[in-house]
Amino acid sequence: MSMLDLLAQPLEYEFMLRALVTTVAAASVCAVLSCWLVLVGWSLMGDAVSHAVLPGVVLAYILGIPFTVGALIAGVLAVVLIGGLRGTSRIKEDASIGIVFTSLFALGLVLISVTPSQTNLSHIIFGNVLGISAAEQLQICALAVVALVIMVLKRRDLTLYAFDPQHAHAIGLSPRLLGALLLGLLAVTSVAALQVVGVVLVVAMLIIPGATAHLLTDRFGAMLVIAPCISAAAAVLGIYLSYWLNASPGGLVVLVHAAVFALAYLLSPAHGVLGSRLAARRRRRALVG
Repeated sequence: MSMLDLLAQPLEYEFMLRALVTTVAAASVCAVLSCWLVLVGWSLMGDAVSHAVLPGVVLAYILGIPFTVGALIAGVLAVVLIGGLRGTSRIKEDASIGIVFTSLFALGLVLISVTPSQTNLSHIIFGNVLGISAAEQLQICALAVVALVIMVLKRRDLTLYAFDPQHAHAIGLSPRLLGALLLGLLAVTSVAALQVVGVVLVVAMLIIPGATAHLLTDRFGAMLVIAPCISAAAAVLGIYLSYWLNASPGGLVVLVHAAVFALAYLLSPAHGVLGSRLAARRRRRALVG
């Protein structure tokens, strides 16, 4: 079998096509947002939101509504609670995150334990991208498009907020509103990625692409291009590997992201552990020569 046949064979199945499209959409929007999260220092916020959506998913099952709707409501509630607790008390941000996400996650576990159902909990925790229906694909892609459009339209304001919130305030922008917008986008993108990689691995999609791009370039504009390109490619490769190896698609998508980050960490010319040393050695040789 030729390489072309290996690449074309998975595309014969409709569920594989849906998985590819959905994963690329979710990975791309998560990657764009991750650039701001890495700079602002909100990486753990993604972990909080991804765990906090669990009770929303369970309640959605009980009420017979799409999981995406319940997860979105719970995600928005989580970021509102975190922001409110941080802004109205002396509790610091990390403590606010820990209190809210552990409480909501525990609520989700309790609801699962008292709700008789045939729902496979592993699909919520680890994702079920190969089982996504056409309606669920439409919901996820719509969320991704909405979040991406907002980020494109507000990219200048969000970038200024990430680099210098004091300057943003000085020119008439509201750092509080921009922070709330970023939290809202985090909730939307977490929900978009939930059914792709599950509750546990969403945080990886929200951190690794931005961190990888940050190692490869010093320009933020370039980060916003590099991160989604890397993430989309990793998503495609991960889905193909899941087909060839008969393994977890969500896990493999994240592992490919991690492998790309490891390569950037080691070989990036400017910031890689080995790449920067090699570049410095070449510069010294050029000066000596």
